[in-house]
Amino acid sequence: MKSATTPMNYEPERDRRPQFWRLAMRCAQIAGTVDVIFFFLFHALGSPILAWVNVVSVAMYAGAYYALKHHRNRIAVVLIWAEVLGHAGLGIVLIGWESGFHYYLLMFIPAICVSASRKWAIYALLALWGYYTALDVLMWYIEPLQPIHQTALHIVHLFNLSVVFAMFSYLSSYYLRMVVTAQRKLREMATTDSLTGLFNRRHMTYLAEKELARFSRSGHPVGFLLLDVDHFKSINDAYGHETGDRVLGFVADVIREELRAQDLIGRWGGEEFLAILPDTDSGKAQASAERIRNAFLARDWSAITGGDADVTISIGVSELRAGEDLSAAVSRADEALYRGKTGGRNRVELETI
Repeated sequence: MKSATTPMNYEPERDRRPQFWRLAMRCAQIAGTVDVIFFFLFHALGSPILAWVNVVSVAMYAGAYYALKHHRNRIAVVLIWAEVLGHAGLGIVLIGWESGFHYYLLMFIPAICVSASRKWAIYALLALWGYYTALDVLMWYIEPLQPIHQTALHIVHLFNLSVVFAMFSYLSSYYLRMVVTAQRKLREMATTDSLTGLFNRRHMTYLAEKELARFSRSGHPVGFLLLDVDHFKSINDAYGHETGDRVLGFVADVIREELRAQDLIGRWGGEEFLAILPDTDSGKAQASAERIRNAFLARDWSAITGGDADVTISIGVSELRAGEDLSAAVSRADEALYRGKTGGRNRVELETI
């Protein structure tokens, strides 16, 4: 009766949220193990009915585990909820509220809030509250049907409290990891171009503004490379857009491999890329650009395109000047790039003074 990880909407979601259902399988294993311990504990404490109830509980958790393993999530949900609600209710009625079996019901609260839609969560929480309250009120008016010695009751209470504490800690750790992972994915989506894995234009603009602020403080040189794949439209036309996307991914890899770890690289738009090189003057930036151009010539692009196309790149180079903004520095690199395009492509052009 220890598992409280299963969502209330009962939809088969293993393929959509495999981590969640793997957690449910792990909790089913843990809960079944705890019920085996309960079997021996209640025999030792003189409550044979509750001892044999745990045999049924182990079977239900085994069934839930099997169902989850074979993507029968609806069946697993029913088994887990039936076991927890039934086991908790029976334990309280037989040996009393002080046994602490009601703690297990509370474990459903975070699981419901995290996994269910708002509508299902409201219904489920109200139903859980109603069941919890009904058990509490019921025990105001009746005595336990199979009371055990007070010392034994304290032992059961501490055991239940310890198990629930451990399970809450385990589930909290999982939910925290889930939130951190979601935040990381959202951050990556907001800053990264999904096709190339480079920074997107918006984030590159943000990073460039920080680099410009650093330049205004230190005066250290900042180089700019504006790179554009030559005849990219013809690649798309000849080999298809899927191949074109694959080419852009490899283009990004080549640029990344030839630049330093501290250099900022982003997809500026279409087949155009921008690189910002901190502490790099125009001469060194031009040398870096030539290294990238030569790396393109050395690459076997036929393995990527599936044809005999050679992918080349034209690069415009500029250096940040005092008092200018990002658009001015990029504009000068763009002018140099244009000269490279009109001059025959597969060229590196330096800004004019």
